[in-house]
Amino acid sequence: MKAFIRRALVSAASVAVVGTLAVGCSSEPKPDKPASIASTEPSDEAAAEEPVEPSPSASAAPAIKVGESGTFDFYETDEYGQNPKVATQLEVTVKSAKYVTPAEIDTTNEPENGQFVKLTITVKNVGKAPGEFAAYGMMTWENDDTAAQEATTLEGVGEGQDVDTTYKPGQAVTGSLILDVGAKGGTLNYASSIVDEAPAFTIELPKA
Repeated sequence: MKAFIRRALVSAASVAVVGTLAVGCSSEPKPDKPASIASTEPSDEAAAEEPVEPSPSASAAPAIKVGESGTFDFYETDEYGQNPKVATQLEVTVKSAKYVTPAEIDTTNEPENGQFVKLTITVKNVGKAPGEFAAYGMMTWENDDTAAQEATTLEGVGEGQDVDTTYKPGQAVTGSLILDVGAKGGTLNYASSIVDEAPAFTIELPKA
């Protein structure tokens, strides 16, 4: 069984249905549509007011700031990678985001994008089944001027608790990620493994 994540918060998307209303010259009902039948059918206006369930692509990823939490769905598929269904929910709490130099994280490597940030988060399984969190290779950074760039690194691996693991219901881990971003500020995106391109959740980084 294949498993992957999906954002949990769904925006209240509304769909407007516009019908074309043909108006005849006579007030009499059409011969093939008796007045008794026409009066019982819903109008185009009534049909437009019926609620429409938003599609997965219309969902909105939770945007998390430092000190806040956001919840997203962890999905599983069948053996063919199809028919996704929610297996559990994971909660991410952003504890801190600190911009650091290579010396501060004991590395001689320079950030390829321009700036290291030490992101400390708590991941917790708030659902009823096991779920996985995997940040490496799944996080990008972008801002108003720069398109999404891969942000994960191997810096700091092996120090402290590892948030990239499988969580049983109720389990939590607090750990840090060293990410490579283009500048202070901007947005981190935790990618969804589903076909669409929307992230499961985003993190708004501080500007200082």
